[in-house]
Amino acid sequence: LCRYIKGPDFPTGGQILNSQDELKQIYKTGSGGIRLRGTWDIGPETRSTKTMYIDSIPYTVNKAQLVERIGEIVLQRKLPQLVDVKDLSTEDVRIAIEMKKDADEKMIMAYLFKHTALQINFAVNLTCLIPTENPEVGRPERLDLKQILWHFLHFRLEVVTRRLEHELAALKKRIHILEGFETVFDALDEIIRMIRKSDGKADAAEKIMARFRLDAEQTDAILELKIYRLARLEILIIRQELEEKRKRARQINALLKDEDSRWKLVRTELEEISKKYGDKRRTAIESDEGEQEYRADDFIVEEDNVVIVSRDGWVKRQKEVKDLATTRLREGDSVLAAFAGSTRATSVFFSNFGVAYTSRFIDVPASTGYGEPIQKQFKLKDGERIVGAMSLDPRAVGSVKPKKEGDPAPVHAVAVSSDGFALRFNLDPLLEPSTRTGRRFARPSKDAEILGVARYTGTEVLIAATAEARGILAKAEEVNFLAGPGKGVTLIKLGKDDRVLGFIASTSDRDLLTVETSRGAEQTISTAKYEVTGRGGKGRELLQRGQFARVLSPMPEAPPPLTATS
Repeated sequence: LCRYIKGPDFPTGGQILNSQDELKQIYKTGSGGIRLRGTWDIGPETRSTKTMYIDSIPYTVNKAQLVERIGEIVLQRKLPQLVDVKDLSTEDVRIAIEMKKDADEKMIMAYLFKHTALQINFAVNLTCLIPTENPEVGRPERLDLKQILWHFLHFRLEVVTRRLEHELAALKKRIHILEGFETVFDALDEIIRMIRKSDGKADAAEKIMARFRLDAEQTDAILELKIYRLARLEILIIRQELEEKRKRARQINALLKDEDSRWKLVRTELEEISKKYGDKRRTAIESDEGEQEYRADDFIVEEDNVVIVSRDGWVKRQKEVKDLATTRLREGDSVLAAFAGSTRATSVFFSNFGVAYTSRFIDVPASTGYGEPIQKQFKLKDGERIVGAMSLDPRAVGSVKPKKEGDPAPVHAVAVSSDGFALRFNLDPLLEPSTRTGRRFARPSKDAEILGVARYTGTEVLIAATAEARGILAKAEEVNFLAGPGKGVTLIKLGKDDRVLGFIASTSDRDLLTVETSRGAEQTISTAKYEVTGRGGKGRELLQRGQFARVLSPMPEAPPPLTATS
């Protein structure tokens, strides 16, 4: 069968990438996936650009949405080699993609196949309703190609049989009427006299039925016969029709008695359908062996960018930022973090649920406006929000690779939770882009949350303040390093209703943790004002009367340009 049925043929054309063995396996098992992609060709070049034309798209793909998606890639500069995209389609698909003259069109297409619906996986599931003893109920069953064709052909045989039976019933009815006409044609004069002497149609019908032994149906047809049909030529035509109908009825009876003859009729009809509607194959079958392999790094133009994250979870990428006070933010929002890195490097976003989300710089949307909600990139849960972020570019963060697996790296991270716990952890496991659901770096208690994450190099002092106006200054090195996600160790012991409001990782006397009191006053905490103690205690009382309302977060400074020795 597979010699004749090479694979599916889709109305929109395209190209099937499965091998013949894969297609054969799909037809054997009745399920599988068809890798289907659009086809393209390269057009003439100009001085600075060249154009590629997509001339077919995968079946079920919406062309307008595909063009819109490619347009987004152009606008967001995900592929700097792309210049523009236009839909030139009429009856046939024709999408023009303009690119720089030195662009590699095969690499461009590899990217589009990966990131758009220009290549899809078309699911095959040959589950059908199989006839049962009850003609009103079908039984679902997954079939292979041979079984499907068997059921289809038997269905066609049933259709042909029913059609013949219906035609025979109509023929018998017509023959019955014509035989009535034939009976009276030799006695037309007598019939006319009987009708003229009758008291009405019913009386005439009774006399004709009694005289010629006809039934009511035949008699009604005779009485409804128009006068001109009694002409000699018309009578001859009626007799010819009767003979033809009898001949056709004999043929149908013979077909109904002989199943082999009906199978021949099924074959003939299928051949006629093929001749009338058959056309050339539209979907090419070509294995993807030797195709350009997709590698994300091949499509990234390396340059330094700045990522800006807001407290409301909006994120954007810009080429450079000189003053964060001028960056566009939505009303009531403020900057949480801003950091620099190469478009080939990654950045990590930490949530209050203890989950880290990693993406490439290039995947952060380029924008001079508000940017996009980070939920577009990652799947955050209800109540989850970003509380920290940093660049993982080695020039910005330093060496995050541990010398030995399980040991702390020269540079790693420290996190503090609202219930007074803290932990240190490596950034190395977070280097590669994560899935939309992220990776867990901490496991805060049920009613607690991560307040933030800071870079740790070995000299930092953790300064934390609580709602009950207590504070602690402790060396970060006293916080245990965890090889995997956990709760951490106690940084500060809290009272029953107390909680940590915020913290900083201080590296100098000039680093200040600023808090606002319940009366609206501001107070600063630093290593210059207070003594550094050990972790795990109750901390010191920072306010004799009242409480702390919140930790005030100053506007971050714009990150300086990165160098090899940053």
